[in-house]
Amino acid sequence: MFHPLSWLDAELAALSARNLRRQLPGREGAQAARITIDDQSLLNFGSDDYLSLAAAPRLSAAVVDAARHEGWGSGASPLVTGHGASHGRLEARLAEFEGTEASLLFSSGFAANMGTIAALVGPGDVVFCDRKNHASLFDGCRLSRADVRVYPHNDAARLAAMLEKDHPAANEKRRRLIATDSLFSMDGDLAPLVELADLADKYGAMLMIDEAHATGVFGRNGRGVAEFLGVESRVPVRVGTLSKALGCAGGFVSGSRQLIEWLVNRARPYVFSTAQPSAASAAAIAALDIVETEPERRRQLLPRAERFRAELQARGWNTGASASQIIPIIVGTSDRAIELSSRLRTCGIFAPAIRPPTVPEGEACLRISLTAGHTDAMIAELSAVLGNPEKT
Repeated sequence: MFHPLSWLDAELAALSARNLRRQLPGREGAQAARITIDDQSLLNFGSDDYLSLAAAPRLSAAVVDAARHEGWGSGASPLVTGHGASHGRLEARLAEFEGTEASLLFSSGFAANMGTIAALVGPGDVVFCDRKNHASLFDGCRLSRADVRVYPHNDAARLAAMLEKDHPAANEKRRRLIATDSLFSMDGDLAPLVELADLADKYGAMLMIDEAHATGVFGRNGRGVAEFLGVESRVPVRVGTLSKALGCAGGFVSGSRQLIEWLVNRARPYVFSTAQPSAASAAAIAALDIVETEPERRRQLLPRAERFRAELQARGWNTGASASQIIPIIVGTSDRAIELSSRLRTCGIFAPAIRPPTVPEGEACLRISLTAGHTDAMIAELSAVLGNPEKT
């Protein structure tokens, strides 16, 4: 008898043949610098918990206290009855932290990017998107049904030429949006936000940045790359996540009151999704307090990453253009990435192999994420096991 999903066996086999089939690891216990996966204790260099807040007792205590008062499930979308008191407090706290008029919570950073792009542009409009942007930005473009122009990674000159070709004078009503990660999640490099802001001003485009991997880490106050590069006031749409350096769950958008009100009415992933648990918002408020009162977490992290990156480069490893706590070790093929990741794991180190389609063909890598919880001794152990490329 014909089965409508019978094609899946062949497709999964094809993924396996190309070393592109993924398996879910089973982690036990809390997220930390050392974790247990499938009964094996491992040094963890695969987490986005950059400030080591995911298991912070203050966050857990905030959740327990809020759950006593507001329960756990939100029960409805925010526009019905799902928007709880803790949601409102967190949105006000995020606006204060980001230095904007308002902020809006989404169920995830993915939903925030998708919903925001689709609310800002539509059919007949155009989005200019960096080739290495996160999938959520590209999916937001698809949801919007706007025209999409993909420019080479971090190539402001090429973007300028594309904007010039699509000059506003040709169609005054055509909205233009430049969308980019601020810190690219696989390469660990920074977007040229000063140049992008200049182009947005020159060509009358909106500029939207995703600070997911930079919030809490970059900038004097931990607000991200826009703060670090001094262009916050020139970026009208700033997206962030609570799930990485802040150790919580959910995403957010910060900007003007008009922007936030528009998103409340037009961002489909917001309008049609049940609100995240109120207690999760209480944890995020506690995380923001820690970011502000314990700046040493980020101030120690980036110099440590710089030293480790320099050591890897001196040994002959290719770390690309990384300038952050995210350090790719680019090895080229999926086979090579899996081989290296497996060898590290036999030595008690978890460093995930990143393969297409997450990265382009020929750029498979190990993605090393450093966190505030890593000690110099842990990093030295990773370095010793890696050795030199020619000896592995």
